[in-house]
Amino acid sequence: MKTIGVLGGMSWESTQSYYRALNEGVKRELGGFHSAKVALYSVDFAEIETLQQADRWDEAGERLAEAARRVQAAGADFLLLATNTMHKVAPAIEAATDIPLLHIADATAERLREDGVRRVGLLGTRFTMEQAFYKDRLGERFGIEVLVPQAEQRERVHRVIFEELCQGRIEPASKAAYLEIIADLHARGAEAVILGCTEIALLVGQGDTPVPLYDTTALHAEAAVTAALAEEKGERA
Repeated sequence: MKTIGVLGGMSWESTQSYYRALNEGVKRELGGFHSAKVALYSVDFAEIETLQQADRWDEAGERLAEAARRVQAAGADFLLLATNTMHKVAPAIEAATDIPLLHIADATAERLREDGVRRVGLLGTRFTMEQAFYKDRLGERFGIEVLVPQAEQRERVHRVIFEELCQGRIEPASKAAYLEIIADLHARGAEAVILGCTEIALLVGQGDTPVPLYDTTALHAEAAVTAALAEEKGERA
């Protein structure tokens, strides 16, 4: 079994979801007392969030690159960046390490393509919804058209992530607002909606709406389990 490197803490609320999903995935595949081999480095999100808000992405990339080197030094065979937004600085992390980065957008897009989804809504932080690093990767590499909420809706989605979900708060009014936004994206032609922030699945899930939802945390973790066990499962075959 390969060791999964996790660069987390952005926020720790979702990082704990990753840890659970990785271990549940390995146990599901191997049974018994098996659990995932994980090298985890958790950053202080306050430092990263300050750099996000100040548009100091290069500095944020440098900090995460250093953290990623520590994950590699701890024995990780490949790396998960346990956040959607900070994949904006994925190139800096990849340049600083010698282990593969399993990109969250790729793991999500591959499942969308398998399911035949070609037009998808995207929820996430304002950075993820409005900047090109995420949407363009889905379009250019996988041919997936991305719709985002209207401007006022984007502000609501972003505010709930930072002021509530990253603080461990789950508010019924915010859940209702998210479901309205999901329904609006569907009405505009989205075949499904990506939960493109690792905290959003703490608020809404597939049982809340008839619109297909793609939870990036779950899909990223599932792809990591597959990668970690590829050789072991091959030997058993």
